[in-house]
Amino acid sequence: MLTSTHDVAHVRADSYVTLHYRIEPLTGPAAGTAFVDTFLGRPATLQLGMGQWAPGLESLLLDRPEGVHFTIDVPAAQAYGNRNPDLLRWIAHDEMVRSAPPDTEFIPGEMIEFVAPNGGRYAGVLKTIQDDSALFDFNHPLAGIDLQLEVHILGVL
Repeated sequence: MLTSTHDVAHVRADSYVTLHYRIEPLTGPAAGTAFVDTFLGRPATLQLGMGQWAPGLESLLLDRPEGVHFTIDVPAAQAYGNRNPDLLRWIAHDEMVRSAPPDTEFIPGEMIEFVAPNGGRYAGVLKTIQDDSALFDFNHPLAGIDLQLEVHILGVL
């Protein structure tokens, strides 16, 4: 269904959106380097409301018309939230080995994926490792970082 009198589709909360986008940190250690950039290749398709993007980023697409190209600065709280110190956790070595896929190399700075007892998956960045445990950061990699988002909406369904 088109939402404009000019027969141009606009993004709704349940839209499928084909777009090119670039997310670039404005703060933090990776400031000035694109975190993701689809302008260099194939566009992405998002189904809004399904958790593919943070809700605050999705909200920036709402009501925008097909064909629009825009760039906007997004504060950390609206993007992936502020860093949560409660998401820094020490994990016992035997639990790490039991929960990670076989042959996982535990290297500080690497993202490690774990399988929860219920079969769900979660990932954290290994910060430091000791003989009997390791410190993981389970915050989103962009938590606490102000971002610049560039978007070119190619199609809306």
